[in-house]
Amino acid sequence: MNYDLNNIPKNNTRAALNKMLSFMRTERQPLIWATLVMMLNAAIAMATPYLIGYTIDHYIETKQYHGLMVFALILLGMYLVWAGTEYLQTQLMGSVGQRMLYRLRNEVFGKLQGLPVAFFSQNKSGDLISRINNDTDKVNQFFSQSLMRFMDSIFTMIGAATFLIVLQPELGSAALAPSVLIIVFVLIVSPWVKRKNATSLNKGGSLSAEIQESLSNFKTIIAFDRRDYFRDKLNQSNKENYTAAIHAGLANNIFMPVFTLFSNIAQLIVLAFGIYLIIHGHFTIGLLISFIAYANNFYQPLRQLAALWASFQTAMAAWDRISVIINLESNMSRKPETKAIKTKNVPVLQFHNVSFAYEGGKKVLDNISFELEKGKTYALVGPTGGGKTTTASLMARLFDPTEGTVFLNGTDIRGYDESSRTKAIGFILQEPFLFSGSLKDNILYGNEVLNNLTHEQLLAELTRAGLSQLLARFEKGLDTPIAAGTDSLSLGQKQIIAFIRAVLRRPEILILDEATANIDTVTEKILSDILDQLPPDTTKVVIAHRLNTIENADEIFFVNGGNINPAGSLDNAINMLLEEKRVS
Repeated sequence: MNYDLNNIPKNNTRAALNKMLSFMRTERQPLIWATLVMMLNAAIAMATPYLIGYTIDHYIETKQYHGLMVFALILLGMYLVWAGTEYLQTQLMGSVGQRMLYRLRNEVFGKLQGLPVAFFSQNKSGDLISRINNDTDKVNQFFSQSLMRFMDSIFTMIGAATFLIVLQPELGSAALAPSVLIIVFVLIVSPWVKRKNATSLNKGGSLSAEIQESLSNFKTIIAFDRRDYFRDKLNQSNKENYTAAIHAGLANNIFMPVFTLFSNIAQLIVLAFGIYLIIHGHFTIGLLISFIAYANNFYQPLRQLAALWASFQTAMAAWDRISVIINLESNMSRKPETKAIKTKNVPVLQFHNVSFAYEGGKKVLDNISFELEKGKTYALVGPTGGGKTTTASLMARLFDPTEGTVFLNGTDIRGYDESSRTKAIGFILQEPFLFSGSLKDNILYGNEVLNNLTHEQLLAELTRAGLSQLLARFEKGLDTPIAAGTDSLSLGQKQIIAFIRAVLRRPEILILDEATANIDTVTEKILSDILDQLPPDTTKVVIAHRLNTIENADEIFFVNGGNINPAGSLDNAINMLLEEKRVS
């Protein structure tokens, strides 16, 4: 399945907006309060111009200053109420936005956790981090800040338009006419603005991925003295991000001058037409001032909507990048249980006509069938890139076969839930990964049986498993601090921790993918003795290039060219390797 995020179709605007709003369904009560507050704000904003015009016509022109003071105090009170409600709606919407951001990030990260290894093979972690952090924040900014101002502007514009039409229909219609041109302009330009923002966000994600890759591989950069190579790559990515950001900025700012132009035209129409009506005795000076204020109340929010609309387009572009993750479905979901063809003794693991190919690549395995029996040790040998690690990954269901079936204890491995499968199969990866925390945290990772043991109980368990002598190699024992992504531990030490973690689970099948490649021979002998202490029915699958580590295997398979063939003895395996090297 193709999990390339750049190739997945985008949602249409209405569907995307409905999905975004679904994250706010639990916020109904604060949203209702915020809406009521916005309506009160709009009512105050609408009442004040009329009161000002009324005061001019009835008290200023007639020089009744007592009435002027009374209405001035009324307006002051209204302005104080407006200030209080403005703060309240900011607080309400800000809280709603933060809770939405929390849920949205949880949704995206939860989806990532449910996707298969193939997804992470096709996408850079830096870009995924950018989507979780930056893109979700863009959506949050719109909902917590822009949406509030957007709704406030809409209420104000509706109120202003209503007063304009009611006070003087002809003048009101003339004042609102330029807004039609604004709507046409928005409909034409918005798709282009959204595309520019999408490009900018994609380039930002690529830049994040380049930085993450450079920092992760900095030791290699230094070793090969290739700072120039990564500097040039980062510089190129930075230039592309800069160019895309400039274009997005220009696109986002195109609304403001156009909206301002039409707003000024509307003001001129009101002023010219209003003076004409006053000359002919159909209008008063106070009403003209009120009318100008209402026109301003209509077009000022419209100018704000120019910036808000650009923010909306940015949020929609960010949402497109987020939603492609949320809408993904794993192709490794649990399947109905399927039993294997019954044999006398059910093998612990069985490949039945299994084929596999990576996305866009040629077949790594082609119609493979073999069985693994309980308690035996199997070795997979073959040239680099022959398919050994892929075979082991299929055994652990890190991938599903392209064709055929893998059976675990006679049942399709896809019929097992995650917990049961990982409990049955232990996997020591070629490049072990540790988490930030202590050594104890890492060796108990995912171990539901031992997870609640005290310090002393865990030490006793390690001693029973013969692992205590490995623990002694760490100065602070179980309390040894581990910082993921640093060189605080050697690769050999990391492999030891991964080994302890896997053995403590006592799995039915233990897969060791070059698990002793970076360990000295003395420690390797200790690990071998520990493996011998595992329950007698534990099946071990060993992948190794050092042939001394597989000399005691019960059966050796030669893996190459899409085939897995029994190699027989160790000598035969060596001869097959030499022959393959000679042919290649």
